[in-house]
Amino acid sequence: MREHAFLSASSAHRWLNCTKAPVLEQTVPDTTNIYAEEGSLAHEIAELILRAEINSNDFADIAEYEEFMSELKNNELFYEGMLNEIDIYTTYCIERYHEFKAKDKLTVIAIEQKLDFSKYVPEGFGTGDCVIIGDNKIEVIDLKFGKGVEVEVENNPQLMLYGLGALEAFDFLYNIEEVILTVAQVRLGGISSWSISAKDLKAWGEEVVKEKAILAFNGKGETVPGDWCMFCKFKGQCKARSQYLKKIYEMHKEKEKESLSLDELSDILKHEKLIKDWLKDVTEYALQLALSGIKIPGFKVVEGRSNRKIVDEERLAELLISLGYPEEKIYKPKEINTITALEKLVGKKEFEELSAGYVEKPEGKPTLVEDSDRRESIVQTVEDEFDFK
Repeated sequence: MREHAFLSASSAHRWLNCTKAPVLEQTVPDTTNIYAEEGSLAHEIAELILRAEINSNDFADIAEYEEFMSELKNNELFYEGMLNEIDIYTTYCIERYHEFKAKDKLTVIAIEQKLDFSKYVPEGFGTGDCVIIGDNKIEVIDLKFGKGVEVEVENNPQLMLYGLGALEAFDFLYNIEEVILTVAQVRLGGISSWSISAKDLKAWGEEVVKEKAILAFNGKGETVPGDWCMFCKFKGQCKARSQYLKKIYEMHKEKEKESLSLDELSDILKHEKLIKDWLKDVTEYALQLALSGIKIPGFKVVEGRSNRKIVDEERLAELLISLGYPEEKIYKPKEINTITALEKLVGKKEFEELSAGYVEKPEGKPTLVEDSDRRESIVQTVEDEFDFK
């Protein structure tokens, strides 16, 4: 089980923007979920594969390795296709190790390396999934097994802190000039990398991180809402979020106007996700309070709507058939599983190749997004047509 620092690298995006978040989150009990447990399993399997491939002397013999692997596969969260997804990460790590070694025979690789960045963050440390050092470079490779949120690698504070920790551990031996930060989102975006000079990374640590980290460690500074609230444990009860959204409302509260201007509409749309997320988080927090016996003024807990469910399909079908009802009316026609389930079965890359010509992606529903979105506009506006300056 991995240790966790008070100011963890994984939550750096949050505490660098909202320095009070860590101390507020301490008031909320820790919870786990199936996604975190699935990610932990994937990391254990990936570590085992890399150690067997690169540090085979970690095992007495092949039987010991197979015993460990068999134990991990027996986990209830393991599924067919998981190894194919993990292989994207392990293959990349092994290939990069050999690429480094071809240029520098003194190249080393560290798997599940503890990285200490306490020079910049009080008591700061984390774990680098795979760190390769050689040719005056360090590459920190981070395995992400989630598939809900795509992670941007450029200027990613978690990876940058890992990079600082790697420099602290190896720079004095290898005279590092460049730090390559790589994220392997094996179920979402594949492999992506970003490079920064060791000099610039250290400057970021000194000029950006240090001051914010001291404030966060001491529970000082400001409570600032933003997209970093997503994984904050305190988000459902955070007053700063409601105050921020109240300010947005007050900005557009002009009595002499009955309708929103285009600029006002644009400003509100830019905050759409923040508003929706806030309402969802507050509702969930209120429900948990109510379930614990705390009365929310004007509200009560009731049983929600649910659909009937057959709990023993086989026996019910047998009963109906025995009473003379036709079997073809009782069972659905055989149907193929979902694309997601088939990808898990076969592996994402292999399924993409095998399903060519059999799977198509229809046009998506028109969606309003900000101009900064990478997708091309599907509507020509009046301004576009006349090229207004």
